[in-house]
Parts: sequence; C-alpha cells; structure tokens
Amino acid sequence: MTAATRAPILPVYRVGLAAWALLVVLQLVWHAWLVPPQSMPLTLLLAITVIPLLLPLFAIRDVRRALLWVGILSLFYFSHGVSEAWSSAGERWLAIAEIVLTVLLIAALGAGVKRRPPATPPTRD
Repeated sequence: MTAATRAPILPVYRVGLAAWALLVVLQLVWHAWLVPPQSMPLTLLLAITVIPLLLPLFAIRDVRRALLWVGILSLFYFSHGVSEAWSSAGERWLAIAEIVLTVLLIAALGAGVKRRPPATPPTRD
C-alpha cells in the first residue's frame, strides 16, 4: 500500500492522536518542569511515565492499532490521574487534565470502531 492509495485517517482518530500527543507532553511538563520529583531520579520517573506512551509508535503505520495500544495503556494514566486528583490538591489541575485526555483518547478509539450490521437470520424455504 503506497502513500497515494492509503486510506485517509478518520477525524475521530485525529482527535485520538492529538490526545495521545498531549498526554505525552503533559507527562513531560508535569514531571520534569512543574512538579519535579523529590525522592527519585527524574530520568527514572520520565522512563516510567513517558516511555510506555512512546512504545505504540512502533505500530503507527496502522493508526487504529497504535491507538488501541495507547488506549489500553491509558487506563494506567487514568488511574494515576484519579489518585492524584484525590490526594494532591496542588497537582489537581494536572491530574484532571490527565483524566480528560485519557477519556478523550478512549472515546475517540471507541467512536472509530466500525459497527457491523446485525446478521440476518437464515430463511427457511
């Protein structure tokens, strides 16, 4: 399949890709700039939070597959956002942004699923 014959990316998948990119940026800004870690090395924290989000880039030729992997991974980030929003008042707005981005990513993935028409029962002659 060449670039000329490749199917265009659906707008809903573009939303998912944007949410994915913004989630990566959020992790970098949150942990490296706004609230740097005090009890662990920054490189370790970034390895834990950013590298998993970059792994689906290996499947980027198939946008749906890459977004599926990010959607599965984003469940961890959703849980992290909920726990931070609940426990850290100073980081609550970052946690809410993380929750919104993960929900947007999962919603975009779900909205892009092609629905099959219901199977018609076989007729008896």
